[in-house]
Amino acid sequence: MKNIKIILLAILAFSLSFQSCEKDELDNTQTKDVSKEVETEQEEIPEVILNKLTEFYINTDGVKKVDFYLPDGSTQEMYEMEGDILLSEEQIMDLTVDSGTTDKNYSTHNLVSQGMVIDIIGYTGGGGFGLSNKERTALLWAVNNYNRLNISISFNLTFGTNYGSKDMVVYHNPNSSGAGGSAGFPSNGNPYKWVQIYGLNNYDTNVVEHVITHEIGHSVGFRHTDWYSRQSCGQNVNEGEGSIGANPIPGTPAGYDPTSVMLACFSSGEDGEFNGNDITALEYLY
Repeated sequence: MKNIKIILLAILAFSLSFQSCEKDELDNTQTKDVSKEVETEQEEIPEVILNKLTEFYINTDGVKKVDFYLPDGSTQEMYEMEGDILLSEEQIMDLTVDSGTTDKNYSTHNLVSQGMVIDIIGYTGGGGFGLSNKERTALLWAVNNYNRLNISISFNLTFGTNYGSKDMVVYHNPNSSGAGGSAGFPSNGNPYKWVQIYGLNNYDTNVVEHVITHEIGHSVGFRHTDWYSRQSCGQNVNEGEGSIGANPIPGTPAGYDPTSVMLACFSSGEDGEFNGNDITALEYLY
């Protein structure tokens, strides 16, 4: 996802099952792509975890343990890094180096299996975790963004509460502050399962569509288009390339792409659609 980097640049990473991308408001127009979950009691992060993250060039500044909420209200202990990436200890320790590299722009070395039909469900249960009518519409629009493209993967969307067998679950997290979403990276040829959104009630449907499209992008392996600077967040921070990869995609720009869906942060004026570079990147990878 090269410049598309910002587009699904999110980071095609199979093996990394990162929970990423939330968005906290930056000012009146921007929302930061960083995930905030409920923090557990602060404790020292094991050196073996920090070493593993460093090996993959993941920024270890501010790494902390958090309780990640699942749709049924239960929590799972995860490590949060770079503000919007969450991985379990097992997922971190399972990170492996792909011996081969690719020329794909800002993607990781791994992808969802070619030709896969991804069963995705919009959660409609209670406890505040179910999607609102606006969020369900936005999810439908986001899925259509992918299904209308000439790519090998596709999505089969349903709504309900029986998510156990689904490949991907999109739900609302009532316990998270800020506004945005979170997701992770693919592993073993499968997309990342948990896609959260939160704090989007005051945004229109197009913005919610943008956030969901972005998080699905992470789940199928895209890295932030501006991973090298997080310019869309008003920052100048390199998220790191490392063994997970940040490979440029042919046909996409190498510089900052201000309209990519995969930018680290979003604004209140998003239209929810891929730009041309995002589409080029998706069609190249899939």
